[in-house]
Amino acid sequence: MNPFRWSFRAQFLLGFAACVGLLGYALYVQFQLGIEPCAFCIFQRICFAALGLVFLAGGLLAPKGAGGRRAWGVLAFVAAAVGMAYAGRHVWVQLNPPGLPTCGPGLNYIVEQYSWLGAARKVLQATGDCSNIDWQFLGLSMPMWALAWFIALGLGALYAGFKGRHARWFHG
Repeated sequence: MNPFRWSFRAQFLLGFAACVGLLGYALYVQFQLGIEPCAFCIFQRICFAALGLVFLAGGLLAPKGAGGRRAWGVLAFVAAAVGMAYAGRHVWVQLNPPGLPTCGPGLNYIVEQYSWLGAARKVLQATGDCSNIDWQFLGLSMPMWALAWFIALGLGALYAGFKGRHARWFHG
């Protein structure tokens, strides 16, 4: 079963399932392994949740016309791109930690002081907490994996939205 040949609906519902699985694993790491998320991690989770909701809505509505599928594909890619920005910045902070403060205020405090939009800007400035690498798999940290997933899911959404209805050019 080649997922590239699946329908738009099946591909978007697979994207939704991937986002749910990634969020579930993030909660497992936090509550079972005891690794507390930094502010970057929280915003990446929000981006995965938003991306998952776009995948779910697009998959349930499954528009018949190419324009509708393309719109859902672009909307999902935009959600993934925001996640790519947060994950990419987090990876950069992990790879270039010198000069950053060793700790910063928690996310709740930042939101109370600056609102959600201000908190998003403040988080992008990063703290030393975000430079800690507490978890790795195959030599990659969690933000590196998040970045890879955002890229894969974003490109998958574009593929699902822009492929031809029968995609004969791909079946070779």
